[in-house]
Amino acid sequence: MARSVFYYHIKRLKSANKYALEKETIERIFHEHKGRYGYRRVTSEMRNKGFVLNHKTIQRLMDQMGLKSKIRSVRYHSYRGNVGRVAPNIINRNFIPKTPNSKWATDVTQIKIASVKLFFSPILDMFNGEIIAYNISRTPNLAQVYDMLEKAFSQFDFLEGLILHSDQGWQYQHYGYRKRLADRGVIQSMSRKGNCLDNAMMENFFGIMKSELLYAEKFNSPEEFVKALEEYIVYYNNKRIKSRLKEKSPVQYRTLSQSN
Repeated sequence: MARSVFYYHIKRLKSANKYALEKETIERIFHEHKGRYGYRRVTSEMRNKGFVLNHKTIQRLMDQMGLKSKIRSVRYHSYRGNVGRVAPNIINRNFIPKTPNSKWATDVTQIKIASVKLFFSPILDMFNGEIIAYNISRTPNLAQVYDMLEKAFSQFDFLEGLILHSDQGWQYQHYGYRKRLADRGVIQSMSRKGNCLDNAMMENFFGIMKSELLYAEKFNSPEEFVKALEEYIVYYNNKRIKSRLKEKSPVQYRTLSQSN
């Protein structure tokens, strides 16, 4: 074999193996998170594991391996006009509080599995994006939001001064809902009519959940989806990192903030 041919093959072999460990780790991260991570979040996880690669290299390696994250889509609208009292928009798009449990957001989104409609109603802490409590129902009624509030309120002894933001959905205008907030000293805030950007953090969560779970996997029954959603919320709160949270999960970020 000619010397030049020998070194040509050595160079090709080295090039092929250059990122072997990195590719293996990228693939493990990608599949551990069920294809929910794009190259930016994979880059953050790689750095958490001690790899020093820029996002462009990660993107190129993921492209080579055919690893692409999923996409997102639409939501259910609960506005039915003024059926009760509309609260002022106290949040006014000031979404980032300095402490946990000072600003929460809620909303209801519709999910269709086969011919069955499910309605998912969570409460999210704007401080770290953590899902505090939720209810999944086949009917978007008052019992659903009351159950969600009870689950959230039962976790804390003191919530006075907390702001709970929603859209102008009929459930949130209802006397019973407003009274439950007032009884705990919780201040109600509502988006302006027809302006989804006023509740952007909740909208963003729904978009992420639908792209990473609902549209990414196939569900044969509502029960199968509900089980997967429950598992996803545990994953979202405890494992899924966010750049806004300094590459920590919501629970990790809250725990660190309370220990400082």
